[in-house]
Amino acid sequence: MSKNFASDVLRRAQRIVVKVGSSLVTNEGRGLDEAAIGEWCRQLAALSRQGREVIMVSSGAIAEGMKRLGWATRPHEIHELQAAAAVGQMGLAQMYESKLRENGLRSAQVLLTHADLADRERYLNARSTLLTLLKLGVLPVINENDTVVNDEIKFGDNDTLGALVANLVEADALVILTDQRGLYTADPRNHPEAEFVSEARAGDPALEAMAGGAGSAIGRGGMLTKILAARRAAGSGASTVIAWGREADVLTRLVAGEAIGTLLVAQTAKQQARKQWMADHLQLRGAVTIDDGAVQKLLQEGKSLLPIGMTAVEGEFSRGDVIAIRDARGLEVARGLANYASAEARLLCRKPSSEFETLLGYTAEPEMVHRDNLVRTR
Repeated sequence: MSKNFASDVLRRAQRIVVKVGSSLVTNEGRGLDEAAIGEWCRQLAALSRQGREVIMVSSGAIAEGMKRLGWATRPHEIHELQAAAAVGQMGLAQMYESKLRENGLRSAQVLLTHADLADRERYLNARSTLLTLLKLGVLPVINENDTVVNDEIKFGDNDTLGALVANLVEADALVILTDQRGLYTADPRNHPEAEFVSEARAGDPALEAMAGGAGSAIGRGGMLTKILAARRAAGSGASTVIAWGREADVLTRLVAGEAIGTLLVAQTAKQQARKQWMADHLQLRGAVTIDDGAVQKLLQEGKSLLPIGMTAVEGEFSRGDVIAIRDARGLEVARGLANYASAEARLLCRKPSSEFETLLGYTAEPEMVHRDNLVRTR
């Protein structure tokens, strides 16, 4: 891969997820690092002024709670971890809100669990909320909902959550800020001869062999979780940068094209990855039949599928399922993600969006399948 291409990955990124770890946020557990958080928020505001959409995934609630409760070591009891998260989340949210506001940005707190992103309905609801916040110019600050969910505390990590969020919003890039410069061929703390890896292919099995264990007593992640997160993010076409969070102007320099940290490049373009995933579905839960006018809109003009162009609905499917889109002769012309379940879709056939609320009691989206979630098959 050429150096020019590598530098363009972040420079061209319009939607970026930034993840920062507990040891950085809490200054190795000594409490929220106001100066560091203020610096990241200043840089986030600079990215926003450039017209980029940014989401922050921040660890630190449990570590901040430990500090406020006077605990020197991370507890093992789930209920104590939950209590620490509840205490620490208050300060964490307040700090981000204050520092982002100082830089002219509105913010929103979003607490997620892996379960939210595994359930189809909750996944789509989370996606809609985050995309709406971005459209409104609000910067979402996301943390794992450690207060009420025990398996995420025990096994989860915010590197994985950062990658899942990147998949959720179809980000162009994931930036993982950590207390290491990036990836080395071995743990540099134990192997002084280890070489720095400036660039590699996300998902390369050799990377996992290089990664060590958990990085600190405060956080739960390590370089391995970051490697695996990069592989997950690459599945939706997002490249990942792993960089030292205290590097001066790290975010603004990255988007300016400067090579900082380790760049793990996704091999598939964002849109191509998403559409390939839909095209590869062998079993579809249902289908909609559309009139000739709608076929023209989809195939010739690249438009979304509106319910007013639908004439029939087949099968039983839920919101978020991949469905076939067929012409009047029964030939599949496209497929995509349904914004409405089959029972609702039947009510919406031949209806304009102005009637959706009367028919359903609510309006989710005006389209049955948005053009961003649609792939042509003919």
